[in-house]
Amino acid sequence: MMELKDEQVIVAQATPQGAGAIAMLRVSGDRAVEIVDSISALAGHKKLIDQISHTIHYGWVVDTQGQHVDQVLFLLMRAPKTFTGQDVVEITCHNNQFLVEHIIDIIIRAGARLADQGEFTRRAVLHGKVDLVQAEAINELIHAQTTQALKQSLRQLEGSFSSWIATIEKQLIAIIGLCEASFEFLDEEMSFGPAIVQRLDKVQADIVQVLQTFDKRGYVTQGVRIALVGSVNAGKSSLFNALINRKRAIVTDIAGTTRDTIEAGMYSNGAFMTFVDTAGLRDSDDVVEKIGIDRSFDEVTSSDIILMVFDASIQYNQQDIAVYQSIAQKHADKIIFVQNKIDAGRHLLPFLSQDQVVDVSVLKNINVDQLRMKIDEKINALMQIGQSPCLLNKRQYSLLLLLEQELECIKNRISIRIDYELLVILINDAISKLSQLTGKTVSEDALDAIFREFCVGK
Repeated sequence: MMELKDEQVIVAQATPQGAGAIAMLRVSGDRAVEIVDSISALAGHKKLIDQISHTIHYGWVVDTQGQHVDQVLFLLMRAPKTFTGQDVVEITCHNNQFLVEHIIDIIIRAGARLADQGEFTRRAVLHGKVDLVQAEAINELIHAQTTQALKQSLRQLEGSFSSWIATIEKQLIAIIGLCEASFEFLDEEMSFGPAIVQRLDKVQADIVQVLQTFDKRGYVTQGVRIALVGSVNAGKSSLFNALINRKRAIVTDIAGTTRDTIEAGMYSNGAFMTFVDTAGLRDSDDVVEKIGIDRSFDEVTSSDIILMVFDASIQYNQQDIAVYQSIAQKHADKIIFVQNKIDAGRHLLPFLSQDQVVDVSVLKNINVDQLRMKIDEKINALMQIGQSPCLLNKRQYSLLLLLEQELECIKNRISIRIDYELLVILINDAISKLSQLTGKTVSEDALDAIFREFCVGK
């Protein structure tokens, strides 16, 4: 009888390719132990197939002539207590890529096939070991670039989002229960309408709260973009160099030295930050400098935090003040006002009060650390998601948004007249959206698209 694809034995390298002490190969499927047993020679002439589950055995991988290929450790794990829910054997060998590929080839010749991308995790989903949102968390965990992204992925892998989905599903099922109860009291003056509307409002509010976390996903996964913006000679480039702790931008007393944006990335307190030094904001006849100034205004819009730097040693003219004030009015929520060169003067911009600014002198190294603390506070505020589950990708966001929109349509419909039988159908349709999130009703094409983003060994 021909094996189903999901029952076939698959093999792949589970550790990254490249130089290192050891590599780990994973073999999974209904005949995984049998196939690995056929290409192994255990110490003491033991047979792998005779060993109990969740044990480690020293031995050799052998070729078809019985020749030793490599000294390895075999980790034997029998279903169902495995990651995939199938029999699994993990082989730890020496990490030479020629050797690794040779062992994989031996296992394939013995009856396995090379795993597809994400196939091990896909099998874990199909066997109910994890749901789809937890599977996606595994991929996000592997590719996390910041501590915050790592924490969010771990929370979702541990079931924070899955638990939230289950709670929403219970609330929707409770609404169906109220609808069905109404069938028993059609001839009596008893209305379940207010209770149903109240529950729908609560579910919708919970969904909206989680949807809002998607806007913060970029900060968590990709880091925070911080633009230094201000007039020429305000000391932006000097401050930029001080914040990244190296001389990246050219610093002179000549106005307009920075003609284009300069970027530098760094990690701090588990967050990744990209600092962007921009061209000074002023009128210029220089074509190149004007392009740089235009890019400065683009950074004002696209950056997550703006360090608006001005020179405390001078009094600005009305035109310069108007530029500062315009930016401040449009982007007040993401601006940190930085008054530089306080060692040479204390001229405050007229639309600001002293408690709105951070006083610094880059030249004298005054309060630069205080500014760093202010930046950290701003980053923490951006990334603060609270206890709500955090959406990790566009698929989750799109499905949840569709659910929220569907609930809004239901509420509009029942505000006119409650047809309980129709409401049961509509709520069941809403529950199916949740099932797509967790993978209960997801299509094969959707699964293919999701696991195409995974590495082969996972």
